[in-house]
Amino acid sequence: MNAARLALFGCGAVLMGALAAKANAGNALLASPIYGVTIPEGYRSWQLIAPAQEAPPLDELRATLGNRIAIRAYEKGKLPFPDGTVLVKLAWKHTPSPEFAPASIPGAATTVQVMVKDSRRYAATGGWGFGRFVNGKPVDEAQHQTCWSCHQSRASAHDFVFTRYAP
Repeated sequence: MNAARLALFGCGAVLMGALAAKANAGNALLASPIYGVTIPEGYRSWQLIAPAQEAPPLDELRATLGNRIAIRAYEKGKLPFPDGTVLVKLAWKHTPSPEFAPASIPGAATTVQVMVKDSRRYAATGGWGFGRFVNGKPVDEAQHQTCWSCHQSRASAHDFVFTRYAP
C-alpha cells in the first residue's frame, strides 16, 4: 500500500472511530438510568403479543410487541423466557373515536416500556432489565425504580411478565 493510501486509510479509521464513540455516547444518554436498557431499533415492525386497556387513572390503550425470541417462547409456552427475549410495550391515552362513539382510538403517546431478558446481567432482578421512555428519553431514576418491585410482587409466577399471549 502506498503512503497516500495508508494515510487516507488511517484518517478513515480515525473518523470511523470518532463517529462510533459519538454514537455510543448518544446511546448512553438514551439508556435507562438503572439497567442501561435502550429502545430497540426496528421494534415497531415486531409482532404483536397482546393489546391491553388500562383503567383510570392511567386510562391508556397499550400494545405489547416482542422480538422473534419472545414470540417463539410465547408460542411454545416456554417459561422462564430465554435470554435475548425483548418485550416492548407502547402506550397511548385512551381517546373516544370521533367517527364512532363506542370505539376508542389511540390518543397522545405516553410511554414506551422495554424489558430485556439477560439472566447474567440482570440476575438481581429476575433476569430482566427495564426501561421506561417518554418522548424517546428515559424517565428519571426515581420513577424507574418501580418497575422491578411491581413485576416482582405481582407477576413472579409468570417469569415477572404481566402480558399473556393473545393468539
